[in-house]
Amino acid sequence: MALIYYVTHIQFDFGAIKLLKQECERIGISRPLIVTDPGVKAAGILQKALDALPGLTVAVFDQTPSNPTEAAVRAAAAVYQAQGCDGLIAVGGGSAIDCAKGVAIAATHEGPLTRYATIEGGSPRISERVAPLIAVPTTSGTGSEVARGAIIIVDDHRKLGFHSWHLVPKAAICDPELTLGLPPKLTAATGMDAIAHCMETLMAPAFNPPADGIALDGLARGWAHIERATLNGADREARLNMMSASMQGAMAFQKGLGCVHSLSHSLGGVDPRLHHGTLNAMFLPAVIRFNASAESIQKEQRLQRMAQAMGLTSANDIPDAIKDMNARLDLPSGLTAMGVQSEWFDKIIVGAMADHCHQTGPRLASADDYRDLLTQAL
Repeated sequence: MALIYYVTHIQFDFGAIKLLKQECERIGISRPLIVTDPGVKAAGILQKALDALPGLTVAVFDQTPSNPTEAAVRAAAAVYQAQGCDGLIAVGGGSAIDCAKGVAIAATHEGPLTRYATIEGGSPRISERVAPLIAVPTTSGTGSEVARGAIIIVDDHRKLGFHSWHLVPKAAICDPELTLGLPPKLTAATGMDAIAHCMETLMAPAFNPPADGIALDGLARGWAHIERATLNGADREARLNMMSASMQGAMAFQKGLGCVHSLSHSLGGVDPRLHHGTLNAMFLPAVIRFNASAESIQKEQRLQRMAQAMGLTSANDIPDAIKDMNARLDLPSGLTAMGVQSEWFDKIIVGAMADHCHQTGPRLASADDYRDLLTQAL
């Protein structure tokens, strides 16, 4: 049985952040906690959000780490409860939005956060009691503003997924203007994250034709505009299309992901300093080659459709095209350049095989398969 669900209330335009108070009123939030990070605050974007909330009593948690942790969730939930908040506004990239989703659970549900992790059987425990959330993305990468999941490093250092339709933000305010000042390296890394979402969800075998269509269009937009957005951060058309690609990748990945993300999630838990989008870019070429022989890939001509969206003549050209794009974007040449060591492989493989994305790809990878993929990505 296929579940096809689209998805939430989205405001998408330059200047859309001005609608923040309107969305709070529509949802019934009068005492929001803004969850953000020091970089967003320093860039002046937090102030833009505060300026858009006249008359509301607003609390702020601005200490989200680059990879959200259970400790950060606890700290933000304590502010939420102490200030008597009745809803959340996440302002930032995927880290801030995922941290806010963790707070939405922790502030309204009993027990440690790990109890609600997907691989711990926790999804059914996440109820309608979650705090309502508005998401305002400031990067074009994770698409967490329209997704049902969050990725959080829990206290035992595992990087776990938390998934429930109750976690989907009640509103997404997608304002490309907020991304105009994003540095080139972050633009490239988050942009490749969005492209990886579109690619990997398209390769997933689950039946969801709307997701396939959304992913293909998102891939075309992302692939055509990522280099422009990276080279010229003020290119408004490129920024708009990258934000759309990010949103579309997450609208589609309800269908499932695969080995790229199971490896990235696991490796990101082993070394939290590594950027998730950059890891995805490193793994994509090897995983696409690995997936190419899958029956569902061949039956649906998924790689050929992907190549067409990327303006390539052959599906065989995709892995090298990704490597060439990574180089043009000045991303690392491989995992070795990111400081990853082969001695970590055993731990990465254990985490990848336990990850919630492991089961949803077109081919079920073995431990040896994961080792080979890691070796190719070095």
